[in-house]
Amino acid sequence: MVKNKVVIFSAPSGSGKSTVISWLMSHQELGLAFSVSCTSRAPRGTERDGVEYFFISPEEFRRRIEKDDFLEYEEVYKDRFYGTLKEQVEKQLAAGQNVVFDVDVKGGCNIKEYFGDRALSVFIMPPSVYELRKRLEGRGTDAPNVIDDRIARAEYEMSFADKFDVVVVNDILQEAEDKVLAVIKDFLNS
Repeated sequence: MVKNKVVIFSAPSGSGKSTVISWLMSHQELGLAFSVSCTSRAPRGTERDGVEYFFISPEEFRRRIEKDDFLEYEEVYKDRFYGTLKEQVEKQLAAGQNVVFDVDVKGGCNIKEYFGDRALSVFIMPPSVYELRKRLEGRGTDAPNVIDDRIARAEYEMSFADKFDVVVVNDILQEAEDKVLAVIKDFLNS
């Protein structure tokens, strides 16, 4: 297996991306290591700093942007930043790990451009906007207006799907997971 590759995942919120990534990370034979992103939003539920994200204030995020500390970043909503720290990725690649990214569509495109052939970009597509709304409502974590904002954002994000190397529709979870696993195995062994 060739080391030092990156696998980029992007998807609209509620598409099942985190579920697919968690399942994929359990496959030890792939030698994957998760790139922990930074965000200026507050932790949700049982999220822990340095595990799911590095949680920093919007002001600290802006300071780090000015210092050019990010491989990619975006202000997704006002004062809600997400980004990938260069030092985090460089450290993992230097250790010979294959790094997995969970980023928004613009970040995914930027990382793919930066790493070129060393990167595989995967877009997890919901089966439909209707199904996506059902999933978001089923979570019970967001107010209706937040869900409306997420749906509007999802429609925008889906317009980027053709910029990714692989698009996987997550209609039946097991089939989506199997397809992602096969594609990643091929990429890491090429």
